[in-house]
Amino acid sequence: MIDTNTNPLHKALFRILRPLARLLLRNGVPYGEFSELVKRAFVEAALEDFSDGRRKPTDSRAAVMTGLTRKEVKRQRDILAGENPVPETTSHANRASRVVSGWVHDSTFQSGDGQPAVLAFEGEQSFAGLVRKYSGDMPPRAVLDELLRVGVVVVEEGTGHLHLRKRAYVPSGDSDDMLQIFGEDVSDLIATVDYNLVSSERDRLPLFQRTLTYNNIPPDVIERWRKHAAGRSQALLEDLDSWLGPYDQDLSGSVIDDNAAEPVRTGISVFYFEEPVQAGKSGEHQ
Repeated sequence: MIDTNTNPLHKALFRILRPLARLLLRNGVPYGEFSELVKRAFVEAALEDFSDGRRKPTDSRAAVMTGLTRKEVKRQRDILAGENPVPETTSHANRASRVVSGWVHDSTFQSGDGQPAVLAFEGEQSFAGLVRKYSGDMPPRAVLDELLRVGVVVVEEGTGHLHLRKRAYVPSGDSDDMLQIFGEDVSDLIATVDYNLVSSERDRLPLFQRTLTYNNIPPDVIERWRKHAAGRSQALLEDLDSWLGPYDQDLSGSVIDDNAAEPVRTGISVFYFEEPVQAGKSGEHQ
């Protein structure tokens, strides 16, 4: 039996898994299905992240590292290789986000002062043209309906012109798009924490990682704090987006040199949290 009260890593994992279990149960994912995904993640990590610089680990070494049998390692490796593909849900979150980003940064869709222009649905410098440029084969009407649904875009009465109300696309609820963002955000956070845990051993500077936390705030302050935190966080992200966005090669239209180094995925994630303080809460023994 694993004692989550003594091992610091076990305690940290329990805190991660507790809200994850709640999300899985709410979305009808039982333990067996989750366990299968965990096996796959362990096998992929063993095979991809622990090579000796010359060749990838063998199935035998991956079995030793993960505690799985060689047969199970091979089965999971075959799934990962596509020999026994697992159906995946295609999400349009990235496409909708790219449309908004193009509207903010592409000068073709900006007004004279460099702000996102008011767009007609069709025609020159139109929303349809924006979608065609940044969302591939997605129908412009479907993209507009989604952006209207989440309040990113508003329609001007009389003219039908489209105004960008928010500079970021954030889906709502447990939709496929929101679950995709959940996977990206949590994996990015864990990757940053993992990097920082070993950075000193490898003579690397840690990545920026900060959290502001208080645990004795009166309930009547929370609503004001929520609004203040959201406003300041949005302003910060928009400022950072204004600096970094123009360097994105898809948005800038710059020609990519075949001999150039591989591009880098980078960014900043900001999230808000709150929960009641509960003495003796499970997994947080004093």
